[in-house]
Amino acid sequence: MTEPAHTLYLAAPRGFCAGVDRAIDVVDLALQVYGKPIYVRHEIVHNRHVVQDLRDKGAIFVDELDAVPAGAVVIFSAHGVSPAVRQEARERGLRSLDATCPLVTKVHLEALKYAREGYTIVLVGHRNHVEVQGTMGEAPDAIVLVETVADVERLEVPDPERVAFITQTTLSVDDVRAIVAALHLRFPSIREPAKDDICYATTNRQSAVKELARRCGVILVVGAPASSNANRLVEVARQQGARAYLIESAEDIDESWLQEDVGITAGASTPEEVVQQCVKRVGALGRHRVEEFRLTEERVMFPLPGELLAAAKREGVAVGAGNERAAARAQQAAYRIRHH
Repeated sequence: MTEPAHTLYLAAPRGFCAGVDRAIDVVDLALQVYGKPIYVRHEIVHNRHVVQDLRDKGAIFVDELDAVPAGAVVIFSAHGVSPAVRQEARERGLRSLDATCPLVTKVHLEALKYAREGYTIVLVGHRNHVEVQGTMGEAPDAIVLVETVADVERLEVPDPERVAFITQTTLSVDDVRAIVAALHLRFPSIREPAKDDICYATTNRQSAVKELARRCGVILVVGAPASSNANRLVEVARQQGARAYLIESAEDIDESWLQEDVGITAGASTPEEVVQQCVKRVGALGRHRVEEFRLTEERVMFPLPGELLAAAKREGVAVGAGNERAAARAQQAAYRIRHH
């Protein structure tokens, strides 16, 4: 038997994070408790495989609340929404469930705190991302957005002594570090979050990609074009000198990419089964030995919304106080490798 000519390095951690697990399980459980259809404002997470699976089960995804019938159940996505959206849901008599990632909620609460204390809040993020839109809605008169170091250099604020910053949770760690350094130069007394706003999953996946880039010249990032964290993984890989490609599925893999050692990782909203399909495809197209490396263990798990758990209990739908659904899925599928 011919020995594999190259190695396929499979990064871990990769794929689903705790916030994505929670958001998907909110929709799944709501469908069981309330029946279909369940409405979801925007994509629950940025991944077409996840969205289509939930759509097949009876979820209807809408851009705005005016597409939701009065009295229906609507779920807010993992990326968060502004207070104006919550108010609109109340005024229209909608039954709303919040699938916002708790780490995004943390940023919203920071914005509110700084706004109440009279600070100008600098939000580091991408202008058109739904997470940023939701965060800015918490204090629109107090928040200014910066995307680059150049934006910081042009920034004018009413009182340079009363400035604070917060960040989008899915940014490049290295890019944010440069922007934050520029903010400290401009505003030496600037206040910052007690704990980094970039989420643990984003940081861990970017660290794993840097390790991938030391091992191989080609990196495949499995994720959606609309996914901020997946796009950042591509950028980080390229900054480390690798040739990186963003793919949504195994069918996107070009055989010409596979003439050397290859690395695979996945954005935080990518299902593991899609990753494994890509692993299988690489194995079918080239001669690669699969090797996994793990930089750290992720044991974060967020509980489901209390009102949904209470409704499930009333309806006799079995679920515990924590997100056992995510735990069970992780136990069954986490980082399973098929060797070739």
